[in-house]
Amino acid sequence: MQILVRDNNVDQALRALKKKLQQEGVFREMRLWEHFEKRSEKRAREKAEGIRRVRKLAQKKLNRELGITPVKKPRTSARAK
Repeated sequence: MQILVRDNNVDQALRALKKKLQQEGVFREMRLWEHFEKRSEKRAREKAEGIRRVRKLAQKKLNRELGITPVKKPRTSARAK
């Protein structure tokens, strides 16, 4: 994984790195390795994650069919402060 630092803007590069690590699931995996998880707990967690994922996809599909668009937050620039 490689992140480019443009114009010596380390904060922006760090933010991009954190976003990529989040998408890759590195933070979640680190949290899972902090302590031992019993097999029954792992199965229950994975089952719940699967159910959550299916429900989320079904909700997105329904919203797409009904033409409901998600509300987007306005982006605030760091320079505007």
